Amino acid sequence: MLYLIGLGLGDEKDITLRGLEAVKKCEKVYMEAYTSLLSFGLSTDGLSTLEKLYGKLITVADREMVEEKVDSVLSEATSFDVAFLVVGDPFGATTHTDLVVRAKELGVEVKVIHNASVMNAVGICGLQLYRYGETISIPFFTDTWKPDSFYEKIQRNRELGLHTLCLLDIKVKEPTWESLCRSVQANG
Repeated sequence: MLYLIGLGLGDEKDITLRGLEAVKKCEKVYMEAYTSLLSFGLSTDGLSTLEKLYGKLITVADREMVEEKVDSVLSEATSFDVAFLVVGDPFGATTHTDLVVRAKELGVEVKVIHNASVMNAVGICGLQLYRYGETISIPFFTDTWKPDSFYEKIQRNRELGLHTLCLLDIKVKEPTWESLCRSVQANG
């Protein structure tokens, strides 16, 4: 069984009781660490804080692992219970939806335990959730890459009188151009 468990937005204590119960019964626990960050970080101290509360060793799942090597995690979930921890809610990123689809294709049973995410916590700013239009992501620009596709979505929301939730890209162990080229050549 693969458990996708939302951790909420605050700190290690925001996990739900159902989420904590699931983590405690899992043989292996992974912490997804590239679509969002814990408020207290994933330093050694941050990981040990989670490990102490949850009573489990935690393996950090970086971008490369989640996007390219997750089959080993899914393989484990065919033999024993595996927890995949996600900051916020498991379905706040398309990456996690892809994980569920891949698990089901392999016959892995999946249980999702939801939690608070930026998508519903944004109401704290005083704007009404039902007045938000399409959410957009703003990527980091580079010297050679300055995408502008998100401008149209902001403009469309504005024309409709809707708010826009802008998610800012984070830089966490991003692949280099060299590693991307090697990957294309290896799969090519």
